[in-house]
Amino acid sequence: MRKSKALLLMKTLYPILLFALTISVYGERPNILMIAVDDLRPQLGSYGQSQIQSPNVDKLAASGTRFDRAYCMVPTCRASRASLMSGVRPSPNRFVGYTARIDEDAPDVVPLHSHLKRNGYETISLGKILHYPADFEQGWARAPWRPKRDAKPPHQAIPGWTPPSNLDELLSQSKNHRLPFASYDVPDDTLGDGQVATEAIKQLKRLSNQDAPFFLAVGFFKPHLPFNAPKKYWDLYDDTPIDLPDNYSVPIDAPEEAIHNFGELRSYAGVPKKGPVSDQMAKTLIRGYYASVSYTDAQIGRVLDELDRSGLNENTIVVLWGDHGWNLGEHTLWAKHCTFENSMRVPLIFRTPQTETNSQGQTTKALAEFVDIYPTLCELAGIDSPDHLEGKSLAPVLKNPKSKGKGYAIGRFNNGDTIRSNRWRYTEYTTRENRGEGPIISRMLYDHDKDPDENRNLSNLPEYKQTIKNLSRQLNRRKGK
Repeated sequence: MRKSKALLLMKTLYPILLFALTISVYGERPNILMIAVDDLRPQLGSYGQSQIQSPNVDKLAASGTRFDRAYCMVPTCRASRASLMSGVRPSPNRFVGYTARIDEDAPDVVPLHSHLKRNGYETISLGKILHYPADFEQGWARAPWRPKRDAKPPHQAIPGWTPPSNLDELLSQSKNHRLPFASYDVPDDTLGDGQVATEAIKQLKRLSNQDAPFFLAVGFFKPHLPFNAPKKYWDLYDDTPIDLPDNYSVPIDAPEEAIHNFGELRSYAGVPKKGPVSDQMAKTLIRGYYASVSYTDAQIGRVLDELDRSGLNENTIVVLWGDHGWNLGEHTLWAKHCTFENSMRVPLIFRTPQTETNSQGQTTKALAEFVDIYPTLCELAGIDSPDHLEGKSLAPVLKNPKSKGKGYAIGRFNNGDTIRSNRWRYTEYTTRENRGEGPIISRMLYDHDKDPDENRNLSNLPEYKQTIKNLSRQLNRRKGK
């Protein structure tokens, strides 16, 4: 009987003792809500662009810190996310392309979610965070959750778009068997991102009744191709003039290595296998991208509203990022997969509950890289950073947005290594066989003070020889090996 009573007492006291131990060890650590958006370029109201309606991201920016010059490490989904979550740079043999995953390319590192879990956080992945849900799955408190595949209700007509007469034939012949855009007259939850938001709200309700800190990573799929969104978001742009970009042409003197065939888009029906898309399709693609961003923005608003309603916002760091940029016809390109500014530059917003690092609506021009996010969250959460991290905490920039930061951002794609300084973007290309390690076969140099749209490559002009030498030295000293 005594043994039974003692066992019963232990069972009763164990949760209380565990809670007390958690509080004593971890204190009042802030929660972390990470919002990831696929293929999101900073063409948003908060970034001074009026074309896209994004009121919820804009509201978040108005309550936190907006980084005007933040850059991904690799302009492709899998590699970008693997680098960000691992905190290490891509290299010629690490985080190279669409098959990249941390547990294969960098198995000895401790990814962000694993590190937070080791430090007492409940770690939850919803939607698209790491491209492969099984990648370091043990770092999550439960199996990563993803919505069911998008339903395919009947398409609604899109004003301004006339389907080709042989559409059925084109659908059967295309890799994806679908158009690159669609309008559906359905509720938001019919499509995947609406389901992600609903699940995030469900988790926030649950987490509001718990005491341990949480890391809730919420990944939205749109505006990734295809540009499928409920009709009401397409309707937002009925009266919006849709224009092709002013630089709908290859930059002057750009090397052939810089221009790709945008195979991602060409896998959809109605897109020619080579050459430009029609102006009608180009404008519909742009409008579809706008509609998809507005759809995802609405889902972000639902999640942030629940964070506020629950009161969790008072002790929650919010960080929002787009995994890489996107081209909407600039330089004749669509999608990403290149080292131009439009592919490398991304939205990045931090909101912190600490008053010393959160001035509402502040902006900074300090250069930031995605490998900086991991150490930043560690510092804000009051936990030590692992030794393997290659980025630099942005917490000092949050305290003083006028600080210069580190003054560079390094990136790469395939056989091109690129550096962004305060004034310049410089890229070196090697052969595909000697990716990043062989002799340089071509270069690009753009002066962002005079040519922010990167319309003329200056690398062949003798007066920029010293500038190239300096940037090349800095690039090769800091890029991943």
